[in-house]
Amino acid sequence: MPIITRTSTRYVTPLREGGSLPAIVEADDEGLYVLKFRGAGQGANALVAELVAGEIARALSLNVPDIVLMDLHPDLARSEPDPEIQALIRASEGLNLALDFLPGATTFDPVADQPDAATASSIVWFDALCSNVDRTARNTNMLMWHRRLWLIDHGAALFFHHAGGPYAARARDPFDRIRDHVLLSRANALDAVDAPLAARLTPGVLAGILAAVPDSWLAEDATYASPDARRAAYAQYMQLRLAAPRPFVVEAQRARTEHL
Repeated sequence: MPIITRTSTRYVTPLREGGSLPAIVEADDEGLYVLKFRGAGQGANALVAELVAGEIARALSLNVPDIVLMDLHPDLARSEPDPEIQALIRASEGLNLALDFLPGATTFDPVADQPDAATASSIVWFDALCSNVDRTARNTNMLMWHRRLWLIDHGAALFFHHAGGPYAARARDPFDRIRDHVLLSRANALDAVDAPLAARLTPGVLAGILAAVPDSWLAEDATYASPDARRAAYAQYMQLRLAAPRPFVVEAQRARTEHL
């Protein structure tokens, strides 16, 4: 399914969590969204990771708020008294990324909110696949909404962005940081979910997700000659990573054994 593009009409309030200053904004459909700014310190790569990882999670039937592209006009900065926010809005003119705001959602509590083994294992599997470093007890990046578990904030996924060089060179890395995953102790069904989850991520599914990433975001990496060349690099990375046996699953199982 193509990603919908909305236009921001009102800056509502900043969410002062982390270093990127996401914000709640109102859009032209009168809905509220959590906006991730292209002009924040992590740049367009964080938005690429947010979109690609988020839509991979959706393809795996994990709950993720609807993702939209958000067109941002620098005029929104005029009504903001905070100079830092003004600068961020102006630096983010054009296409940004936003997630549907979940009103009344509560932060996931690893003591009170205990997902079943299959759900926990699927989330661990997904985060290991996408090398997401940001699902720890300190920062779970999960919400409870209408008694369902929702995954948010995937800008720190696709950790190979920070390594430099061809993406494929990192495709078979085991991702040892899965040891810090908040749900690892409950993920005792990794063997059971492994093959079914991998089977969902066909080349066609991945191509559809990558096609939704705006060219302007992909063009910021000069390593690749064109946005399509970079899309091909992501596709190759994922196909290599999904090839059995999957080192990231072996590493998650090993880390879980040591964790117990």
